[in-house]
Parts: sequence; C-alpha cells; structure tokens
Amino acid sequence: MPSYERLGALLDPASTVLLTVECQQGVVGPDSALPELAREARSSGALRNVARLVAAAHESGVQVIHAVAERRPDGRGANRNARLFRAAERLPVHQLTGSTAVRVAPPIEVAEEDFVVRRLHGLSPIHGTDVDALLRNLGCRTLIVTGVSANVAVPNAVFDAVNLGYTALVPADAIAGVPAEYTPAMIRNTLALVATIATTDEVLGCLARARERR
Repeated sequence: MPSYERLGALLDPASTVLLTVECQQGVVGPDSALPELAREARSSGALRNVARLVAAAHESGVQVIHAVAERRPDGRGANRNARLFRAAERLPVHQLTGSTAVRVAPPIEVAEEDFVVRRLHGLSPIHGTDVDALLRNLGCRTLIVTGVSANVAVPNAVFDAVNLGYTALVPADAIAGVPAEYTPAMIRNTLALVATIATTDEVLGCLARARERR
C-alpha cells in the first residue's frame, strides 16, 4: 500500500475524479440480472464502500462520474461479438434505457453535480463514451475506479485510464467480482502492476485531510 504522503499527493480534489462502474440496480441491486455478483458486491462491503467514497467525494469537492451500462429495448447498437453479450440477452433482467435497472443503486447517492454517463455498447466505461472528454475538461489527473466487476469492466476502466495518461487508483475493497477469490487475485497479479492500490479508509483519510486544509 502507498504511504499517506504519496497517496495524498495523488488525491488533490481539484484534479481527482471518482468513477463508479456499473453500480446500477440491475447489476448490484436486489433484483439483479447477475445475483451472484450482486451478493458479492453487497456481502463483501464493496458497494457500501463505494457509497462511502461517493459521499466523501461530494464533501471534498471531488467530481463523481457514474458509468452505467444499458441497452435499447430493440437491442440496436449493442454488441453481439462475445459470449458475454449473447448471455446477457438471455438474462431475466435487461438493463433497458429508462428502466429502474439502470438507476444508480442505493446506498450510493447521486448528487446534482455528478455526471451519469451511459453506454449502449462495448465492455469499457471509458472507451467509446464521453468519460475521457469529461475527465480532460475537468482537469483530471487521478481517476479513482470503483464498482463492478473485477472480472471485466473494472480492469477495462483501469487499462483505458492508464493508456489515456491518467493515474488510476483502485480502492481494493470498493470493487467486486465473482467468484470472491478472483478479485484479490486480479488486484495482486494485474491491477497492482498498472494502478495505485489502496483501501477505502486510506482514501477517505486523505480526502478528510484535504478538507481540513481548505
């Protein structure tokens, strides 16, 4: 884990953005299309930690972006070039535009100043969406990546952020995947090679000190 000094240097509220990845009702809520992932996100405490980070970001002046995956009722524009996409079409809950399934899930609170970026295609919350342009216009240097899943969308977000020149920071206890043991393996063997890994409490501590200095 990084020192508080190094972590604090990365977490300047003026140049830090917090990204929540697919923390939506149809993914991590009680009626999820992916109940195993939803259970893991909740039982591990990851979803609660995302909510804590979002609340602290709102207090600290850190911009929050919620990345939501959805599809049109007619499926137009959606990918079908991987098994994951074809399996999603057969799930009992579809992430349909305008439905409850694509609303950000409690206990995460969406503030008026937050951005909600929706995508209709692909695997990444960043590539092919408005996120990169927003980050550049916001003066982002450090992107905190949270949410689900550690299997696909979270590593996609981290890789894209690094490739685009941002410093990626991953609170290890604010992401989740399945099976449960896969997430720490992904963090240790992959994400730790390209991102700064911290805990939710460490990030919260740095943001609290930043508020005290204002």
